[in-house]
Amino acid sequence: MSGKQRSPRHRPWSVYRANTFDLSAEMMGLTLAGNNQDPDEPVLEFSVACSELVTPAMDRKPTSFVAVSCTTPPQAFWTKHAQTEIIEGTSNPIFLSSIAFFQDALITQQTQVKLSVYDVKDRSQGTMYMLGSAMFSVKELLQDKHHRLHLTLRSTENKRVGNITIIAWQIEEKRDQRTPVARLQRGDTVNGRMVLPVDESLTESMGIKSKSSSLCKDALLKAAFGGVMSRTYRFPTTDGNHLRILEQMAESILSLHIPRQFVKLLLEEDAVRVCELEELGELSPCWENLRRQIITQYQTIILTYQETISDLHEYKGPSFKSSTLKAERKLEFIPTNLHIQRMRVQGESGYDRTYDVVTIGAPAAHHQGFKGCGLRKLLHKLEEARKHTYEEESCAGSGSKGMAYLPQDVAKAKELIGQINTLKTQVCYYTERLSRAAKERSANALERTLAILTEKTRQLVTVCDSKLLSSAILALAAARPDLTQHSTPSPSSSSLSPSSRSPSRSPSRQPPSPSRPANSPSRLVGHPDSTEGNKSKRASLQADWHEEEWEKVWLNVDKSLECVIQRVDRLLQRDKLQSDSSSEDVFLLANEEPSKIKKESSPEVEKTSPGEWSEVLYPLLTTLTDCVSLMSDKAKKAMVFLLMQDSAPTIAMSLTMQYRRDVVFCQTMTALICGFILKLRNSLCDTGFLRQLHTIGLLVQYEGLLSTYGEELAMLEDMSVGVTDLRNVTFKVTQATSGFSPDMLPVITGNRNGFNVRVQMPGAIFDTLPREIQNGMLLRVQPVLFNVGINEQQTLAEKFGDTWLQEVINMENMARLSSYYDQFKEVLPEDCLPRTRSSTSLPELLKLLSQNVNAKKCKNVEILWQAAEVCRRLNGVRFTSCKSAKDRTAMSLTLEQCQILQQEHALAPQVFYQALDCMRSEGCRRENTMKNVGCRKYAFNSLQLKAFPKQYRPPEGTYGKVET
Repeated sequence: MSGKQRSPRHRPWSVYRANTFDLSAEMMGLTLAGNNQDPDEPVLEFSVACSELVTPAMDRKPTSFVAVSCTTPPQAFWTKHAQTEIIEGTSNPIFLSSIAFFQDALITQQTQVKLSVYDVKDRSQGTMYMLGSAMFSVKELLQDKHHRLHLTLRSTENKRVGNITIIAWQIEEKRDQRTPVARLQRGDTVNGRMVLPVDESLTESMGIKSKSSSLCKDALLKAAFGGVMSRTYRFPTTDGNHLRILEQMAESILSLHIPRQFVKLLLEEDAVRVCELEELGELSPCWENLRRQIITQYQTIILTYQETISDLHEYKGPSFKSSTLKAERKLEFIPTNLHIQRMRVQGESGYDRTYDVVTIGAPAAHHQGFKGCGLRKLLHKLEEARKHTYEEESCAGSGSKGMAYLPQDVAKAKELIGQINTLKTQVCYYTERLSRAAKERSANALERTLAILTEKTRQLVTVCDSKLLSSAILALAAARPDLTQHSTPSPSSSSLSPSSRSPSRSPSRQPPSPSRPANSPSRLVGHPDSTEGNKSKRASLQADWHEEEWEKVWLNVDKSLECVIQRVDRLLQRDKLQSDSSSEDVFLLANEEPSKIKKESSPEVEKTSPGEWSEVLYPLLTTLTDCVSLMSDKAKKAMVFLLMQDSAPTIAMSLTMQYRRDVVFCQTMTALICGFILKLRNSLCDTGFLRQLHTIGLLVQYEGLLSTYGEELAMLEDMSVGVTDLRNVTFKVTQATSGFSPDMLPVITGNRNGFNVRVQMPGAIFDTLPREIQNGMLLRVQPVLFNVGINEQQTLAEKFGDTWLQEVINMENMARLSSYYDQFKEVLPEDCLPRTRSSTSLPELLKLLSQNVNAKKCKNVEILWQAAEVCRRLNGVRFTSCKSAKDRTAMSLTLEQCQILQQEHALAPQVFYQALDCMRSEGCRRENTMKNVGCRKYAFNSLQLKAFPKQYRPPEGTYGKVET
């Protein structure tokens, strides 16, 4: 039907949102107030289509776009607001990108809008001229009965050069209400392809209820993300309807917030390491020199971390690090060009789907450079150096001056230190709880707390009853300046005994033999200066004595715990008898055997003063605490000495590698936290995902576009280690103390053995989470990385270099991805996964991915497409990365968005490439190049692009030589 015949019920959605049919002067002001419930929706949105465009040269059809400018009185100049994509070779272009005015645009009814149509003669050179223009006011568009305007385009000479139609978009109306716009002429083409007529779809309405958490309004997301850019599109579908696309890009304050916390934790961890070395006590000159060297190395690293913390707190720039600063030393812990990319898809049937991808420049140590190698090779070199040292020490025997341990022994030592620290803290905590329960004379609390204290203390004793720990204690004793200094009894064998005497050896626990078998996890090295026979014999006798003393230490803990248990049992027994004394039977029983009860009760229990329990238990708990502290400190020192021995030969190499690993991991973890917060916030109503999250953990998939040639090969090494290290990250969701933004930022705790991220959510959101997550369950992460190089350097790698690293990474991560899916199948039903329109099942898709990973095919980008689809279908979080997350990332991201629209939302295939070019030329990623290098061009040249897969090539005029 024509515009004049259209029903008056059709109103622009901004009018509908104002909930008024009256456009009188006093009400018109409300029509632009926007939707307070959804700030992601614009206050005014319209599409444009041109018809009958003519050019001075009649032998060619125009290649055109529309530039939109506006001015609001009393402003006396025009401000460019937006422009459409370029459509080639047609006199009747229908533009897919819509023009949106959001709440911050501050437009009014008096705002004048100018539409200037340009004809582009040469896209690569940017040569163009203005065909003509037209103007209208916002008031005219709103007052029009059907909220559409047909205007004549006039040139600067006032000649008619064509027509332009403006249609204001509407919302929440019925499907059968449609308004046509200018139809495409039969035979018109776009980029050489027949264009699907989309006249009716351009004005079709839809009923949409906001189901997406707003980047602009949601309290949790606003606390973490900002600087939101938005672009809108209207794409036709295969069934003649249309999709409303909102594309958004935002940076994150977490780019700075996370590194500041992380570096502080590293500083504290290394400072503790130095303190532990200092607290080892007096060592012989040889070992003392070794300790000084190691401490000096650590102090250098600590100084670097201190400078970094200072630099990060002094930084006052934007909340993202531009690609031009990726090698800046002061900012090396900050991820490069970290942004979140969101595509929100709304269909006329009322569905509302959101797709988020985190984009990040390759997590790598750019400041340290890539001339040597990346982390994978550095780790291999370090492992080889330690292996060589171990072999040398094994050949040298007991006369050597060092000690090398097997990797599993070193890992065990680090694990023991962590367990000892944790259990000691827990024992002290529950000892205090037991004392408090005694003061309150709470029998139930006393009984419960004693059970936990007993469990934790016995766990600690079990941990300390270790052959590796025993041998390390002997090694530390042998490293003292004078072995004879230990000839007097240790306090642990007398004064700290709960029974005031040295406990007899438990028959069930025989002391470890001082002589170790050849395959023992550790071997004792004698005093570095003791080589004579009599000294060796003396050292052997001292070793026996130290071993026996160590066994007495942890036996004392057992004994003191047993004393506490017996005394608490007596107190509880007496309390039970007293509470039952009102019963006649119990009273008679007590009269029959008064002597027995009195005999079983200690003098202390017979007291009736309120503080009697506390007074009775206090000396026993003090003794237990002292014994536990003595055992823990002795064990910890031994493990610290073991690690000192192991690290000494390769300390410089180890710390250099560790620093690089810290830098890379910080960048990777920062991106992970952004992705986790987005995914959790958007999935509050998805019970399947939440169940999957607390059952098998979150799948995170990093997509790499790095080549395996030159510096990018080392970047890929760094990135692969950084992604793998994310397995050491866990999440815990807690309720924020307030709605104040800083109180909702994530908090990191832990050390290099494992970091925990506490995500703080507003109370209303927290209450919707499953009980398991609310109760503090640690949420795990399963990271995978798939990389396919696509640029001209990858062509060189495939012809003259090798792609071995890429192949190994993809195969390793294929195994991890398959393992994750196997876990899912074992414990979770299929209905936990999101619905899909795809006819390919998930097992089939994984099989296809595996085949592509193992195939020898150049630039096999199907690996990236299939891995991304598997990730989405497994409720995973997507990450995309190239060197700077600016150019190749933009190509991949826009391609993924259009593939999603085609696979899941029936995007008309005839406009697939037009939509792709539209997003690349006028979408958020084009603005990302401006944010990074100050130029709205992708950093490609024509020669480079010939090496790119065709799906990754930007439209003409959007690329050129710029700084990267």
